[in-house]
Amino acid sequence: MTLTTDGRGDAAGRPNPAATARRRSGVDQRPVEFWPTSAIREALETDDLTVWQRIVVAIKRDPYGRTARQVEEILEQAPPYGVSKALDEVLTRTRAHLEANECAEVARHIHMLLQRSGLGHDEFASRIGIPGDQFAAYLDGVRSPAASLMIRMRRLSDRFARMRHGDCPPPSR
Repeated sequence: MTLTTDGRGDAAGRPNPAATARRRSGVDQRPVEFWPTSAIREALETDDLTVWQRIVVAIKRDPYGRTARQVEEILEQAPPYGVSKALDEVLTRTRAHLEANECAEVARHIHMLLQRSGLGHDEFASRIGIPGDQFAAYLDGVRSPAASLMIRMRRLSDRFARMRHGDCPPPSR
C-alpha cells in the first residue's frame, strides 16, 4: 500500500493549509486587489479574520488604491459596527501615515535644494517669494508647498548651484 497526501491532509493526518484555504466557501484565493467589490463585501460579512487581514494588508500597501476605494464604498453603505469601524480606522490611520511620510520626503527635498543653493533660510524664502515662517513649516514637514513653488525652489537652487561652481557664463553687456 502506498501512502500519499490528499486534499484532506498529509500522510501523518495533519491538515493541509492550502486545501483548507481552497475549501473555504466564497473566499477568492487571488490577491485582494483583483477582487470585485461584491467579493470584498462578502468577505467583510464573514467572521474570517485571515480574510480581513488580507484586506488590511492591501489597504496598507496602497491606501488610495482599488481595494481601499472599494472598502470605502462599502463602508459608506454599511452601519458602523465591528469590522467596518476597524477598517474605517485602518483607512484613516494608513492615509494619515502616508501623508506624514510624503510631507517628510518633501521636507528632505527642500533641505537638499536649500543646501545646494548655498543660501540662508531667510534669503532662500525671500527669493521664492514666501515669508520665512512659511518656509520653516515646509522645512519641518508640517506643510507641503504647491507644485509650482517646488519648481521655483528647484530653479533657484539650480541657478545658485551653477554660480557657486562657476558653471554660469558671465553676464553679457
